[in-house]
Amino acid sequence: MCDVYENGICAVKKEQISECVQVIRESFQTVADAFGITAENAPRFTAFSTNSERLYWHLEEEHRPMYAFYDKGRMAGYYSMLLRENRTCELNNLSVLPEYRHKGIGARLLSHALQTAKKLGCHKVEIGIVEENQVLRKWYESFGFVHTGTKKFVFFPFTCGYMEKKM
Repeated sequence: MCDVYENGICAVKKEQISECVQVIRESFQTVADAFGITAENAPRFTAFSTNSERLYWHLEEEHRPMYAFYDKGRMAGYYSMLLRENRTCELNNLSVLPEYRHKGIGARLLSHALQTAKKLGCHKVEIGIVEENQVLRKWYESFGFVHTGTKKFVFFPFTCGYMEKKM
């Protein structure tokens, strides 16, 4: 749990990391299921590769801001932000548990992320998505993100799509 909430969202502390891992993995599993992504054909996909050690590294060593959305004491959403040297922010692992979707939580988290990016002095926010997930792409476009390209990696059975929003 958090000490201070801002619209249901609070900064993540080290002791919440295992809860964040659960939210990320469960949220990204629905994407994996929808697009035929498995631990066998894409072990590096977020649903399978996210673990506490990685998130501890992001928090403690990379000093990534991490935020969670809570509903009645349960973590229902999460995101982190990587601040790059060129004042670009990379939005990572924006996720909402399946049973909490379509309630505006993702929009609240994204709005919070964009506010966080402004506070960090970022001139743009970048994201990567499963390119084949056109519903998600359209959702980000509705918030002003622009598609900037794609890349195919041999270790993924899908295409990575890239988007950005200038601040």
